[in-house]
Amino acid sequence: MSGPEQGATYAQAGVDIDAGDRAVELMRSAVRRTHRPEVVGDLGGFAGLFAFDTSRYRKPLLASSTDGVGTKLAIAQQTGLHDTVGIDLVAMVTDDLVACGAEPLFLQDYIACGKVVPERIAAIVAGIAEGCQQAGCALVGGETAEHGGLMKPDEYDLAATAVGVVDADNVLKPDSVRVGDVVIAMGSSGLHSNGFSMVRHVLLSGAEMPLDSTVDDLDDDRPLGEVLLTPTRIYTKDCLELIVETQVRVLAHITGGGLAGNLVRVLPPTVDAVVDRSTWQVPSVFQLVAGRGRVEQDEMERTFNMGVGMVAVVSADEADRALAVLTARHVPAWACGEIVAGTGEARMVRSYAP
Repeated sequence: MSGPEQGATYAQAGVDIDAGDRAVELMRSAVRRTHRPEVVGDLGGFAGLFAFDTSRYRKPLLASSTDGVGTKLAIAQQTGLHDTVGIDLVAMVTDDLVACGAEPLFLQDYIACGKVVPERIAAIVAGIAEGCQQAGCALVGGETAEHGGLMKPDEYDLAATAVGVVDADNVLKPDSVRVGDVVIAMGSSGLHSNGFSMVRHVLLSGAEMPLDSTVDDLDDDRPLGEVLLTPTRIYTKDCLELIVETQVRVLAHITGGGLAGNLVRVLPPTVDAVVDRSTWQVPSVFQLVAGRGRVEQDEMERTFNMGVGMVAVVSADEADRALAVLTARHVPAWACGEIVAGTGEARMVRSYAP
């Protein structure tokens, strides 16, 4: 007669509590490096605590933003390089916050995965922590959820929410934009975190271009996978400094929808933004996608940032000062257009320089 059958365990069902605890321990030091003086307590509580200093603001407004990384994560999972996508995650959230003039205070992340591999989770969180340090916000906690049976063991998805603050009198609003203002472009670090469904369709479908090989059409000697995983540039501190040093009318974070699609979001209905394409050269990674996929220019422009990750609109007499501030902070920047009378549209003129 056989003995009693062994009872089912949570680990057998796809959730390894011990691995989750190990992941928390591995990420603890990285999280601590992001702490600001306002952070109360340590990692491991049920909620993150942040002591908000109301004395710094006359009429404080809390701002919040939520986003993810999207299908760029598929490249990380294919290459096994997991330490940069966390930077992308922070960038997508905090650069949205600063677009209204808000300083990001703290961020919480959410990681869903098929299997908790502590070292992989720690690498992801190390990237998130690095992004938080670049943005100046604290990582006060998050959640790692193991979805065994729903996601494959090597699959994961990321999301984050950040909270910031801006004085009500200092919110960047479209109604401050005037005819004659200058549009200043800030260079992107590459694809950032938009358009990767197109990238994967054009470059990787059917394994046309191995991720571990170099590509002659790119002005980069790194393997293709590393080029595609170049982290999104975080402009948060740069834009906050620009707001302090100059009179910024508005900021636009250039993500899905492209330059024109995001610039129109910060224009009043009485003006147009005219952007001169010939003021910058489109980075080779965009040219590679366009050429290999025979993607029309209009489709490229509404899918990708095309080399411009953030835009500031300033008065004409502040333009030189704004460019000097950004240059001093090692942000590639240039005047790319102007504000004219119109109906709230963003117009691209001329062809991109060869």
